[in-house]
Amino acid sequence: MSKSKYILPVIIISQFCCTSLWFASNGVMTDLVTSFNLSDIALGYLTSAVQFGFIMGTLVFALFTIADRFSPSKVFFFCAILGAFFNLRLIFENQTFLTLIGMRFLTGFFLAGIYPVGMKIATDYYNKGLGKSLGYLVGALVLGTALPHLLKDLMQDYTWKTIIVSISILAAFGGLLMLLFVPNGPYRTAGKKLDITICFSIFKNVKFRKAAFGYFGHMWELYTFWTFVPILLKIYENLHADVSFNIPLLSFIIIAIGSISCVIGGYLSEKYGPKSIAYLALFLSCICCLISPLMFQLANENLFIAFLLFWGMVVVADSPLFSTLVAQNVASENKGTALTIVNCIGFAITIVSIQLISNFKSITDSNVIFALLAIGPILGLFTFSKNRVSS
Repeated sequence: MSKSKYILPVIIISQFCCTSLWFASNGVMTDLVTSFNLSDIALGYLTSAVQFGFIMGTLVFALFTIADRFSPSKVFFFCAILGAFFNLRLIFENQTFLTLIGMRFLTGFFLAGIYPVGMKIATDYYNKGLGKSLGYLVGALVLGTALPHLLKDLMQDYTWKTIIVSISILAAFGGLLMLLFVPNGPYRTAGKKLDITICFSIFKNVKFRKAAFGYFGHMWELYTFWTFVPILLKIYENLHADVSFNIPLLSFIIIAIGSISCVIGGYLSEKYGPKSIAYLALFLSCICCLISPLMFQLANENLFIAFLLFWGMVVVADSPLFSTLVAQNVASENKGTALTIVNCIGFAITIVSIQLISNFKSITDSNVIFALLAIGPILGLFTFSKNRVSS
């Protein structure tokens, strides 16, 4: 097997293992609430802490052009080890809400050296077929994000601390794989010097800017949807007394199914171009946002689950395609920085969205609040029109 054939599977496996850190606390949230006497709004804050940590990490990585100036595989490895360590710290006794927030923040900070750096590594190896490669890569992110929900279901006979330990071991293993088997790629052009102006100057490129703004609209919806999947299922249960869901397992399936659509979208982009498929996915997810309040009234729970599965597919299918367009519209020596700063801004947007929905959820029982997720896709569709971004 040639090197290029095994490199992508290794990157995918490493990305899957390491991004399981992302929603580690969400998978055991009820146990954290009970063990440390947290309030019910802890879900939003702990999720946002990871996002904020990721934002600060990507900002630092982008300003100092770390992924372009240093070996990205080594950056990935060190961040995986540190992320695993701070995730493991959740199991320590006598935690407070603030210390838990701190551990999740630091985990998010080092995820900045995993997700965008993993995409940077892929761009260093795959010049042609980048959309397909990133489709697999983001699919791995989706599976990793969903994994804690599956572990919660499969490991019911074990303590929540065992789940956290398992995720940390998995992340460390993923980092080691990347270090041992993925050297610098043939298309890598190393940055020669520190230039903190790059993450600002790249936005002067119109094609890059419009692809980035499409991504920002997509991000308003994505992580808030993932965060609230268990809540959506619980709301439906409460509205329909005869319904009882296996919420951890269903949460895993609804989030994880997005990995399939990422791969499918990647292949479709080879034929129709990434801009067309990204636009379609963003449009369909926008429709899901707008009709979501009505779906809770469905008498058939199978139809409700089918709706969430479809939403879970289209909500993330455009993610690797926007990243492809971002990478294609920037100089090769700046790809790592470009992907990192776009991730930084995108994840900053997720905090606003998550907190907005969380706060509205605490003051109203109306499910109309979930239609607010359409704000991002609508703005993204407006700025990312079919005729404005090069494919």
